[in-house]
This record gives sequence, structure tokens and C-alpha cells, in this order.
Amino acid sequence: MFKNLCCENNIYRNLVGGNWVTSETSKLIEIKSPCDGSVIGKVQAMSKEEADNAIANARDAQEGWNKIPLNERALILLKAADLLDKNADEIAEVMIREIAKDRNSAVSEVHRTADYIRFTADTAKNMTGETVPGDLFPGTGKGKISIVNRVPLGVVLAISPFNYPVNLSASKIAPALMAGNSVVLKPATQGSISALHLVRVFQEAGVPAGVLNTITGRGSEIGDYVVTHPLVDFINFTGSTEVGVHISKISTMTPLLMELGGKDAAIVLEDADLDLAAKNIVSGAYSYSGQRCTAVKRILVVDKVADELVKKVEEKVKTLKVGNPLKEDVNIAPLIDDAAADYVEELIKDAKDKGAKLLVGGNREGNLIYPTLFDYVTQDMRVAWEEPFGPVLPIIRVKDVDEAIDITNKSKYGLQSSVFTKDIDKAFYVADKVDVGTVQVNNKPERGPDHFPFTGTKASGIGTQGIRYSIEAMSRRKAIVLNIGE
Repeated sequence: MFKNLCCENNIYRNLVGGNWVTSETSKLIEIKSPCDGSVIGKVQAMSKEEADNAIANARDAQEGWNKIPLNERALILLKAADLLDKNADEIAEVMIREIAKDRNSAVSEVHRTADYIRFTADTAKNMTGETVPGDLFPGTGKGKISIVNRVPLGVVLAISPFNYPVNLSASKIAPALMAGNSVVLKPATQGSISALHLVRVFQEAGVPAGVLNTITGRGSEIGDYVVTHPLVDFINFTGSTEVGVHISKISTMTPLLMELGGKDAAIVLEDADLDLAAKNIVSGAYSYSGQRCTAVKRILVVDKVADELVKKVEEKVKTLKVGNPLKEDVNIAPLIDDAAADYVEELIKDAKDKGAKLLVGGNREGNLIYPTLFDYVTQDMRVAWEEPFGPVLPIIRVKDVDEAIDITNKSKYGLQSSVFTKDIDKAFYVADKVDVGTVQVNNKPERGPDHFPFTGTKASGIGTQGIRYSIEAMSRRKAIVLNIGE
């Protein structure tokens, strides 16, 4: 299905104005597999002028797309969802090679994305406007009625990350399209091949020429240019807090929707089901090698049950399978690149040097970090505060629930938190006190279900995602006031 996406030499092109085009710069970026270092393809390093062309195409096509009836737009998205399901194994294979995601997770991501697109189409069809009578306000008679509808913003710049290149691209594209916008997708360089396969699906499903365009290239070379482009009306970004803060500073007056970093805490109280807590914590901390914004990134456990919980967590971590996802099903695979592994190794060394007790792991082979578990982590250690984006889990022992809440809230991040307890009053007490976007009760942090609101506080993001919320974010209210004689 995707053979026309790449040229003879496995060079991937960009979709601009309905055509897959080759950059005139002749600059190519090699995409190497984190699994074995092999080159799996090359993507174009587009120039600023070519980015201009992609964005201008999106601008020209947007008005025509918005004129297409909503139910017809929905049919195109439903077809895209069916194509994703049909080609799930092929797309998953690309993800395994490109971002070292295990096979089950890669296949699941494609099918979940298909479900996301279907739900988006259905949700948009059921979103309605409102009428507001004027006489609700003092001094206004019955002669005024406001008819309020939602209209698109225009051109949406969607910037997706490496770790969920299909799902987190589609979670930007689908709501934007259903709201009547056109989209320019700028995927992360590592992950761009997977994202381009997704775009091919939308094109095959019937998205008109110019409505969805792509830009590939180094963010350091064209990133600032595209986020400050005068024809971009909205920026939807998922990535690091550092980059997100930079975008927010330079993209003046452009609306933003951002999902950034996290330091999600699992708070374990003395009455918790410790088997349930250990199971969820290990799954939440180590799936996809910890390269998830909603990964459990620290355990805050009360002293009374700390020894028992630590034993259960340690046992489970030791059972995790480490290896190459190209060859076998594994829990822990190589990190996305050497720089990521270098950073995680720094955090491990800092914790060791400052006296943390290493229970499991701590070793490295290339860009593969073995699952690592530390006990007796203190607040002067970097791993207590910094987001590793790797398979490292610190355990911080606390005297009571209030100390756990205090440490949670000292973080610059505020994405999610978990609390494990059998007491619903304690659960609500923690949920009320912690400064995060979502509190999970007796479960690991997680993004979905995708129709739930997904948001963060502080350095973890701007705005609220989730299917209905994303459609609302990428549209605006427009009022027409009828002045009728009484």
C-alpha cells in the first residue's frame, strides 16, 4: 500500500498539495533503528521555502475543506480508521524498527489510533451550537437572540513526538480535520517514517489535496520558523517541557495546546492493596522502557508498608524481559538514541553517588538501559525530580500522606499522580491536594480512555486534550445576533 511513499533508495518524501514531493535541498536525514543501528530509511530535510509552500497549500485548501459537510468529513475519517486496522501489522513493523517499540504495543497503538479516529468522527457529528436569549440579562428585551456555532481556526501546525508517532499524530490530525481546519504535520525526526505512513492512510481515505501536508527536517533548522509562521493559526505540540516553553515564548498570539513532561508519582498509603499497587507501578514505570510522559516516575510510599511494597516491586522488576524487539517480545528495549541513554546514566550515577540503594539494574549496554530500581532515594538526588524518560524508578519513603503530597507538589511538573488506598475518603483527600491534571485512584497514570480530559498543570502543558476537548480547542465560538422587533 505504501510503496509510492518512498523512492528507489528508500528515501521518504513529503505530502504537499496532494503530491509526494522530494526536497530540492537534496539534504537527507538518515533514520537509524535504535535496535541495531541499521539505516531504515532517509527523510527529507526541507528548507524554509519548502515549509512555506506546505503551509501555504494548507491555507489555500482550508476554506474548501470547511465547506464539505461534516458528515462527509466523518466518512473520510471512518475510511482512514478502517485502512489503519487493515494495515496494522505493516505499520507496526515500521514502528518496531524505527522507535524500538515492542510488537504488541506497536500493533495496539495502530488499532487504538483507528478507534480514536472513529470516535472523533462520531463525536464531531454530535457536537451542536446553542442559542442564547437576550432577555436573560437585565435591561434586554426579547428582541435579541444569539446563535452560537463553532468555526475552524484555519491552519493547524501539529508537532508530534517520537514515542507514539502514529497515535499522537492522529490525535492532532483527526480533531483538527473534523473541526474544519487544514493541518501541517511536523513529526519528530525519529518517528517521522511511521508518521508519514499514517498520513498516507489519510490521503488514501480521501482527504483532499492540500488539506493535510507534511514537513520533515531538523527542529533546530526549521522549528522556530514554522512555529512563528504568519499563516499558522494554532499549534498543537507534544514533546519536552524545554521545547514547549521555547515555543510558547516565540509564538506570540498563536493559540497553543501542549502536552509536555511529567514526574508522575505513585503514592502508596498504609491501607493499600500492595499487590495491586506493585503490579500497576511496574507496568506504569517500565512499559516502553519508561519513554512515556505518563510513566510512573517515582514511588512515594509511607514507611509503615514500604518494606513490603519494595519487596513486591523488586520481584516484578526482576522478571522484566530485556532485549531487541526485532528478535523477540520484550519489556525493556534500547532507548531512542545514545543521548537519551547518556542522560539516564547520569541520573543513575548521581543516585548511586549520593547513597541511594540500588536494588535492580543500573547497567547499560549501548543505548540499552536495564530496568533500574532504587530505594531510599532522597530529595537531594536528581532522580527524585528530573524526568528520566527511561526505565529508572526511584522509591522515596515518607512518614505520612501529607509528606507525600508535599513532595508531589514541589515538582515543576503536574501531569498525573496515582494514589493507592482502600479508603475513598483518603483517595479524595489526596486528589484534592495534589496539583496535577489527573489523579488515578488504584491505577497507574495513563493517557486514556481517549475521550477523557487529558491535561497538565505547571510545566506539564497548556490546555486540555481528549477527543471533544481537542475539537473544541481547535475551533472557536462565533456568534450571530438576531435583532428581532418585539
